[in-house]
Amino acid sequence: MVVPELKAWRAARPHVVRVARSVRPQLVRAVEAVKPPLVRAAGAVKPLVTQPSTVQFTAGAATLGLVVAATVVTAAGPWDSTGQRTAERDWAASQGRAGGADHGHVSGTSGKAPAPAPSAASVLTGLGGSVGAGPSPTEKALADVLGPLLDNAALGTERTAAVVDLATGKRLYGKGAGDALSPASTTKIATAVAALTAAGADHRIATRTVLEPDSEKVVLVGGGDPTLTARKDAEGNASLRTLADETARALKDRKTDEVTLSYDTSLYEGPDVHPIGLDNTNVARVTALMADEGRLDDTSSGTAKRTEQPAADAARKFADLLKDRGIKTADPVPAEATDRAKALATVKSPPLSALVERMLTNSDNDIAEALARQTAVAAGEPASFKGGGTAIRKQLKKLGLPLKGAEFADGSGLDRADKLTADLLTALLAKAADPAHPELRAALTGLPVAGFTGTLSGRYAGQPGTGLVRAKTGTLTGVHTLAGTVVDTDGHLLAFAFLTASDPPTEPTATQKGLDALASTLATCGCK
Repeated sequence: MVVPELKAWRAARPHVVRVARSVRPQLVRAVEAVKPPLVRAAGAVKPLVTQPSTVQFTAGAATLGLVVAATVVTAAGPWDSTGQRTAERDWAASQGRAGGADHGHVSGTSGKAPAPAPSAASVLTGLGGSVGAGPSPTEKALADVLGPLLDNAALGTERTAAVVDLATGKRLYGKGAGDALSPASTTKIATAVAALTAAGADHRIATRTVLEPDSEKVVLVGGGDPTLTARKDAEGNASLRTLADETARALKDRKTDEVTLSYDTSLYEGPDVHPIGLDNTNVARVTALMADEGRLDDTSSGTAKRTEQPAADAARKFADLLKDRGIKTADPVPAEATDRAKALATVKSPPLSALVERMLTNSDNDIAEALARQTAVAAGEPASFKGGGTAIRKQLKKLGLPLKGAEFADGSGLDRADKLTADLLTALLAKAADPAHPELRAALTGLPVAGFTGTLSGRYAGQPGTGLVRAKTGTLTGVHTLAGTVVDTDGHLLAFAFLTASDPPTEPTATQKGLDALASTLATCGCK
């Protein structure tokens, strides 16, 4: 597979240019200087996400093969609502006070005033130059630096690795790369690629209400959207409150102010309890209807106590919302809507690309299991744990990915029966980076940024990979994995996968530091 830099520029340019225009003048001038010869043919390219987040900008830069230092990332604005860029800028300022003009104190930052802005490294190579045009890292050089790190006893008794150049698709390094191990949450990369392939990046999951003919029976029909929310601030998610507004309006238009309410979860099949059991706080019952992932607190990610009846609880919340809007109803009961029922109202989830990004950044197990079932529905398989696994394999086979030894028991990676190889994980990342598959781009843009976002926000302290490594983590007792992308010092975009397992289990913090050191080494090593 050959990925010319020009095609990569065309795929990522809308994100980079939009953000670059708010960067300091000298950076804008650099972008504008190289843009004309490349942009003329790129105007028709439509970005997958129209408002790039910090995560998406960093990924776009990496896809271009740019050498983006942490200080360059922090120079770009505007700051997003999470404060992520503010945190990045503070971190960069704390590394040194030399270079750049004195911009004084900026509200919301570390308070160091006056604080000189860090000098910006080069965003693009010089005119006439070519990003990552030099030779790729060599197998011997990579073996020399990665081999000793992989021998670290903290990684446990089993470890496999693969490194791939995403510009050529060539594997540059491998250690047991074809051996299948438990991948833990790096399984979510496979789930992401399969779901985007089967259903499409723009697919939205619908939750709807219908009215049975010649009756006053309303059915709340679950479509499998775990991000459906009953909270006042929907934050861009499908809102149960909006659904109640529109349903009440439709009923009043029919001169109806009292109904019976039922709820339909028939889209999903088989057991709804993950094999890890209900005592685990990592995932709720997997059902086609739930609100706020069945969480019993106000969190939206991470572990949390869950309701034992997410579908019934969501329906009861909906009944209360209808009552608040002047529609009387009794307690809802389960029932399947008939194909003769008439539509009342519908709300839809964010696009699948956004769900994939949220799943990967936060390692969200509820979204992962939902996406496995969405893949099954799109592929014509039963929407169950088994059907989801079958559908994921079917979609990855269509893409020509190396599936030998792979097993898919769920969508989240919580099941130890899952097995993946380092070869497959890097091939998934390579496919997502391929300009021929723009629908898969969210599988890259959702990867956490080392030291800043998601499950990597608390890692990489003091490591050179901070802000440069983007990777999905995987953690189970005795299992630690890391798979993602990094730009090396010569501008080559590399995909990597490191999988470890140990019985007895290793000390988690030491193992994770060992994995982080491997990825950081790729960021700082030219390895020629």
